[in-house]
Amino acid sequence: MFIEVMPERLIGDRAYDSDKLDEELRQRGVEMIAPNRCNCWQSQDRRPLRRYRRRWKIERFFGWLHNYRRLVSRWERKARNYQALVELACAIMLLNALLR
Repeated sequence: MFIEVMPERLIGDRAYDSDKLDEELRQRGVEMIAPNRCNCWQSQDRRPLRRYRRRWKIERFFGWLHNYRRLVSRWERKARNYQALVELACAIMLLNALLR
């Protein structure tokens, strides 16, 4: 595993609407939030999709990170250096937002 503690919920798009995946995650104690493939926005298995509707904020953030060329192609060999560049880009974005 890459993480120490499993999250309570995962949010995915329509590609993650799979009964097999739902069952595997349920056995690990993780709730999968994903809309039905039929494009129904009510719920999937009676689960609310409020969190899914706010997913655009995260996708927008990653889009902003892709404005920094060094992060897109990941030229850094060491993970520590790459993480430092991600943190620097986040700090620059935050400062730009505060100065507006």
